[in-house]
Amino acid sequence: MTWSTGLVGFAAGLLISVVTAPVGVSGAVFLLPVQVSVLGVPSPAVTPTNLLYNVVAGPGALLRHHRSGGLRGPLTRLLVLGTVPGVVVGAVIRVFAVPGPSVFRLLIAVLLLPLGGWLCLRTLHRAARTAPARDSPGMSPRAITRLAMAVGVAGGIYGIGGGSLLGPILVGRGMPVAKVAPAALAATFVTSVVGAGTYALLSLTTTGDIAPYWSLGLACGLGGLCGGYLGARLQPRLPETALKLLLGVLALGIGGLYAVQILR
Repeated sequence: MTWSTGLVGFAAGLLISVVTAPVGVSGAVFLLPVQVSVLGVPSPAVTPTNLLYNVVAGPGALLRHHRSGGLRGPLTRLLVLGTVPGVVVGAVIRVFAVPGPSVFRLLIAVLLLPLGGWLCLRTLHRAARTAPARDSPGMSPRAITRLAMAVGVAGGIYGIGGGSLLGPILVGRGMPVAKVAPAALAATFVTSVVGAGTYALLSLTTTGDIAPYWSLGLACGLGGLCGGYLGARLQPRLPETALKLLLGVLALGIGGLYAVQILR
């Protein structure tokens, strides 16, 4: 890795995480196309490299949330219990089954485009009302764990953090962003540690570009470490309406990004 490549990776991780951390998204899903198209990381090595980014970047935002008490409560435990076994399964599938990305991209686009649009419209509608609206109870603990496991499998296969999927779905079901964001980031961090370790072990028994690009992953992660801390500090200063709109816009952006990749 040259110094210019490392600088681009650091800057990309910093800028992305500042915007995404306040709503519980690590930013790995936006970093993935940067690594492939700009930095030239091959597949499937891009997946563990993206997971390595989450490992290095995660403690920045988590430290801030820990100090403010945002990591307390059962939601963090439920998400971790689901995503950890899921990411191991996903990593094994990615290495040995090598599923094509087209179906996954289509599913994400179909899920996040309408979900992001609905979240934005509902938030704007509620903001226009004079009487405050109550959030719905959300999902049951069992449903949350099952959702987290499915997201963990997707994260293991495609190197996404999981918060980009968990955040819009949980907030769309009525949970406040301030509660979802710390738990989603914690699940993303733990899942990425397990996923990166799984890929490192699989690289010892399999040929090909399976191990992460350590230097680049560390450079991107250091940028995300700084940006995540700044983003987590910004969250309490932003109103719930602004956070929900940001999450909805990010969901639309992610879904649109995958839709464009499908059409190419």
